[in-house]
Amino acid sequence: MIYLLPRIWIHAIWSTKDNIPFLNQSIEKSVHFYLSSKFEEAGCQVRIINGMPDHVHCLFQQNPLKSVSDVLKYVKSGSSYWINNQGMLKERFTWQKGYAAYSVGSTGLEWVQHYIAEQKNNHRKKSFQEEFNHFTRMHGYDEAKLR
Repeated sequence: MIYLLPRIWIHAIWSTKDNIPFLNQSIEKSVHFYLSSKFEEAGCQVRIINGMPDHVHCLFQQNPLKSVSDVLKYVKSGSSYWINNQGMLKERFTWQKGYAAYSVGSTGLEWVQHYIAEQKNNHRKKSFQEEFNHFTRMHGYDEAKLR
């Protein structure tokens, strides 16, 4: 009998605390690279990370031995600590407490990767809140219950 490891792809989105636009152009690439390294340490392959100054999108393959919650807690806490210790910002940096995480089937990988890659263009038309509302509706959540 052949056993295959699960291939579970996750599209995760989270924002900076109070949606403060901390992730400016001068630090964005370094932060994304560090986030990727934290996912890899957690045993999660990263396909793409991108975002805006106030939030991040990541498409990663979930480590089947860990929960999404544990992985994102590890990545977010480690990256907050790193950002603050690098002296990248004058203010203390923190991420928001929550996140959104959606499973992505193999047929949706290319679309999600393209969507994440096009964050700057996407947000010319839509705010983070509008984007968040769109994803909650798309995945069947009642927006009123999420507030």
